[in-house]
Amino acid sequence: MKTEKPNYFDLVYQVVRLIPSGRVTNYGAIAHYLGLKSGARMVGYAMNAAHTLEDVPAHRVVNSQGLLTGKAHFATPTQMQELLEKEGVKIVKDKVQNFEKVFWNPEVELAL
Repeated sequence: MKTEKPNYFDLVYQVVRLIPSGRVTNYGAIAHYLGLKSGARMVGYAMNAAHTLEDVPAHRVVNSQGLLTGKAHFATPTQMQELLEKEGVKIVKDKVQNFEKVFWNPEVELAL
């Protein structure tokens, strides 16, 4: 029996599902972990397509400065912030506060 290799979006979603509540990561960190150092844009495309997937916590993925750049892809302009704040992440002017403290780096956190 032949098994299908997961596509890039599926690999991104697998990583995003591992981000713990109350933590955030960025597009570039996911791309780097998956071996595509310049693939942050592809991760962004995957996250844009994730809005119909209830099991992918897309709100936990922000840009490299901690900005909520994906907020336009949520049901309301404030939903991304509301979901993060519900998890204890402080947001001011669309930016994660204490970004370094709440940043989840898959390359470190998922190291074997």
